Amino acid sequence: MKFYLTCLLFSVTVFAVAQENTVSRKDSIKALFQDDDPVLAIIDSMMATGYFESLGFNDKKAELNTYGYAADSVPTFDSLTYYQRFQELNARTPFSLVYNHYVDGYINLYAKRRKKTTAKMLGLAPVYFPIFEENLDKYGIPLELKYLPIVESALNPKAKSRVGATGLWQFMYKTGKMYGLETSSYHDERSDVYKSTDAACRYLKDLYKMYNDWDLALAAYNCGPGNVNKAIRRAEGKTSYWEIRNFLPRETRGYVPAFIAVNYVMSYASEHNIFPKQPDISCFKKDTVAVNDHVSFTQLSEFLDIPVEYLEYLNPTYNQNFIPNFKGANTLCLPTEKIGDFLANEKLIYQMKTEQDRKDSIAAAQNKPVNVETRGDAIVYTVKSGDVLGKIAQRYHCRVSQIKDWNNLYSDRLRIGQKLYIYAKSSYAVQNQKKAEVDAQKTQPKYDGEYYYHVVKEGDNLWDIANMYDGVTVEQIQKLNQDIDSKNLKLGTKIRIKPKG
Repeated sequence: MKFYLTCLLFSVTVFAVAQENTVSRKDSIKALFQDDDPVLAIIDSMMATGYFESLGFNDKKAELNTYGYAADSVPTFDSLTYYQRFQELNARTPFSLVYNHYVDGYINLYAKRRKKTTAKMLGLAPVYFPIFEENLDKYGIPLELKYLPIVESALNPKAKSRVGATGLWQFMYKTGKMYGLETSSYHDERSDVYKSTDAACRYLKDLYKMYNDWDLALAAYNCGPGNVNKAIRRAEGKTSYWEIRNFLPRETRGYVPAFIAVNYVMSYASEHNIFPKQPDISCFKKDTVAVNDHVSFTQLSEFLDIPVEYLEYLNPTYNQNFIPNFKGANTLCLPTEKIGDFLANEKLIYQMKTEQDRKDSIAAAQNKPVNVETRGDAIVYTVKSGDVLGKIAQRYHCRVSQIKDWNNLYSDRLRIGQKLYIYAKSSYAVQNQKKAEVDAQKTQPKYDGEYYYHVVKEGDNLWDIANMYDGVTVEQIQKLNQDIDSKNLKLGTKIRIKPKG
């Protein structure tokens, strides 16, 4: 009888609170989620970079749909169901995961309005969460904090906010410096998954020591301890997040509710008909190798036959798609199967770089025009279907912010046929143009009855020869021509390209 009365009392209480929430929910959600909502802006700005599209997401996890939902179904639940689920979550965490109309609004954001993005973040979770959990456990802080980078950066290690916060954990320059994250023009440890995670754990632990409250620690992580302390004073000394919430900056008012909502949505994703979209690239086994000279991602991409987007994903620490040659910034992460190729051809890769730089210098000295549309010092690029600023900046080895400055752009939106003025470094413009010319001139090799072959001409090297023919690699040529000195090719030599068949 006592148990029955307790359950009845709980149900009545939940129903009353649910009714109160129902009355205010529509107005609250409407007020929360205008197009300029800070969390919504973070999600959409991450999508605008083209980062997610470059990872090749797929839908192979549809077998997890044990509820039999239709593909476009958007399940809805009553407040009692939410309260029960939140009770289950709270039993497993030191956080106070409350359910109210603010949190409900962010549940709708992640589970409905940006459902597809949430599916992609679920797919990325196996890549990043083990790293987060290991470090959180190392510092003895709640494992639920692994969800924080979803709110901060949508799990994009290259994410950069409008105020300059960078990386998965969105460190500002000064805060990153305080916790040992070094930043230079070419190298930014705020985007290093391992180093930034370690720094974030130490920072969060320090903030918790200040307040002895995880909600306030999260608020301070977002807006700084100074703003939290001001809010406490304005709230006449109250120290609950929900009591000081109205005195916090606008973005921070949604920050903790968003974090709570992400905890819920990631735990109950399948109930909301959301299933992981796994990026193809995350299936790579990877390893790290030392680099002994500066080299660009473009050179590595062409020589090792790896898309630049994959190199960016595996090496988020490097800015401008370039690995400099100084201590602390000279490691390269590659798919395991490419490590051997890199080590076997490392000197040749550097030689190709040096040769390209030499040719570019000669062309510049002779004032030879590059076969692209130019106007003064600018390259004039015409926007095509599918173009985004990130891809164009990558092609011309510059930053998105530079392209926007050069063209007086106030948003990342482009229209087909739009002209963009780009003041790219000439060596990279020439390099990209040369690649296009080589691709256009690819032809069929000659045939001697046993092998297809190429006759060496002045200036030829294995790299250029391999690029002249479809489906041919430097490694393949080396195996077929072990009796030839690849570093000193003689004019007229017949180089085997591939065997018959």
